[in-house]
Amino acid sequence: MPITLPESLPAFDVLQTEGVMVMGEGRAARQDIRPLRIGLLNLMPKKIQTETQFARLIGATPLQIGLHLIRISSHETKHTAAEHMEEFYHPWDEVKDQKFDGLIITGAPIEHLPFEAVTYWDELRQIMEWTQTNVHSTFGVCWGGMAMMYHFHGVNKHMLPAKAFGCFRHRNLAPASPYLRGFSDDLLMPVSRWTEMRQDEVEAVPALIPLIGSDDTGPALVADPEHRALYMFNHFEYDSNTLKEEYDRDVDAGKSINVPVNYYPHDDPAEMPTNRWRSHAHLLYGNWINEIYQSTPFDLDAIGSGAT
Repeated sequence: MPITLPESLPAFDVLQTEGVMVMGEGRAARQDIRPLRIGLLNLMPKKIQTETQFARLIGATPLQIGLHLIRISSHETKHTAAEHMEEFYHPWDEVKDQKFDGLIITGAPIEHLPFEAVTYWDELRQIMEWTQTNVHSTFGVCWGGMAMMYHFHGVNKHMLPAKAFGCFRHRNLAPASPYLRGFSDDLLMPVSRWTEMRQDEVEAVPALIPLIGSDDTGPALVADPEHRALYMFNHFEYDSNTLKEEYDRDVDAGKSINVPVNYYPHDDPAEMPTNRWRSHAHLLYGNWINEIYQSTPFDLDAIGSGAT
């Protein structure tokens, strides 16, 4: 089954060209089926790139999914056309009375700031609390995952002496987890961040379950059953060339930046990088969607009530 998107959304044509099953909203409305309602709270500056990356992953499942784009009500983006935001995004204030089977909270390029110094932190705290009554399962990614772990458990991020940047080996720490169904014992994952969560601090919270970790870059994926949440601190959603774009951007700006680790063939930026994480990315998001489908109430109004 396809993912339902507005036909005028840029991601629609991109994904259709790639062979991802997409369906316009009009056609979806004529089908006698309840699609899963997945919200994307997009905090990244490049909204179109980010929404396409996540739509690609959640659109690869056999279920019909409606993707709903959400933005912070109190923050206006400066990097995406106002017309795009007006046509496709709803501020959280407009959707907070709705129920969602799943919600993805993306990262944001504000790692250097304490959480409380972020201009929209108060609203984000309200959203994170709202997930406990209006969202069946929440997936926090990179800064978004760190923010959720800090809000719900008081586990803070730490600045790194140098940017963790590249493709790092990770270990499957919980092979029996339904979220890691089909995963290898060892896998590669893109990392791009100036902060880290520390393994010992995660393990000190009994409610948190480490699922994937790296000896080089620390925890990568943590489950929080109490809050029906997953926290991913890296970037399975990245395209093949996303790290290259970040590297080229910093080089062009004259910033000091290391060549991303284990990314380019022969570590040579003149060569084109290859994607070695795509299969695990689809597995993870497919497993997440499957777990939602297996446990979410058929009646949307029952979400958050404890009914199944």
